[in-house]
Formats: sequence, C-alpha cells, structure tokens
Amino acid sequence: MIEIVDVVLLVFLAVTGIAVIRTRNLFAAAMLAGIYSLVSAGLFVVMDAVDVAFTEAAVGAGVSTLLMLAALSLTSREEHPHHNRPKLVPFLVVLGTGAALIYATLDMPRYGDPAAPIHHHVAPRYIEDTEAEIGVPNMVTAVLASYRGYDTFGETTVIFTACVGVLLLLGGSEAARRWTRRDRDSGGGAP
Repeated sequence: MIEIVDVVLLVFLAVTGIAVIRTRNLFAAAMLAGIYSLVSAGLFVVMDAVDVAFTEAAVGAGVSTLLMLAALSLTSREEHPHHNRPKLVPFLVVLGTGAALIYATLDMPRYGDPAAPIHHHVAPRYIEDTEAEIGVPNMVTAVLASYRGYDTFGETTVIFTACVGVLLLLGGSEAARRWTRRDRDSGGGAP
C-alpha cells in the first residue's frame, strides 16, 4: 500500500514540476511551486522523515511561497520570454549535472542495507542510550532537540533572520514611499 502512495506522490510531483516549467503566468508558477513543496513534505512523511517534512512544509511551502508572492507584487504578472536565448546550452548543463549526480549514487550503499556504514557509527549508540541520557522516548525528537540542539537552533535562527531581512526590504520600500508622500503633501521634512 505504501508503494502505491509513493508512486502517486511521485507522479503528482512530476506533473506539478512540468506544470511549473510550462506556465507563463508567474502567480500560477509561484503557487504550483508551493504545491510542489507541500507534496514533497507529504512524501517525506511517508518515508518517515517527519523532521525533514516539517522543514519542507515550513520553508518550502510556507516561507518561500510567501516570498515569491511578495516579489511578484513588485513585478508583472506574466513572463516575457526571450526568443534569442540558446536553448541547447542550459539543456547540456542540466544533462551533465544529472549524469554526475547519477554517477555519484553508484558508490552509495543499497537502500536499507544493514551493513551500510551509517548503521555502525552513531545509530547504535542513539538507539541504546537515548532514553537513559536524555529521558525522551522518541529518538528523533531527542536527536533534534538535544544532540543536535545547537544545530537546530542555528537553522531556525538563520531562517528567521532571512525572513525578517526580506520583510524589512519589502516593507522598507513601502515605508519610504509613505514618507515621500507625506513630505510632498505637507511640504516639510520628516517629523
């Protein structure tokens, strides 16, 4: 049953990705990109990577979509295609990058291989000692909140700082326009 859900989600991802590429309406492309991120988060949940799914839903579907929509408020609604661009060079770059990535996966251990190095390094220690050391029965929560606490806090701080910076940049132009209008209407400077 899980395989059917995986296949359906992957097909939906492919269809959404193709739709993003094909559409010329930038608002529709931004919304489809948000849907793509949300479906990706669903796929991560099915793969039992709830922490990654939460990050994808918050950053990919939430913050990124919001930032794209905010940027669209400063531009036109439709993409104006450039017909004089060569289309072979980007295709070759993508093809080369894809081939390099596929070549890199040939050296990886098989999916679920119990003899893979990752299963013999830290994982046994986490499984055996997490509840005694941390007191949290859920290993994923214990790893994210305690063992990787500084890392998770750092990621959260970076995302928050980036959001605040973008919002200040977008909101700053509106504040400047309001001050300019107020100065022009009153004939004076800032209070």
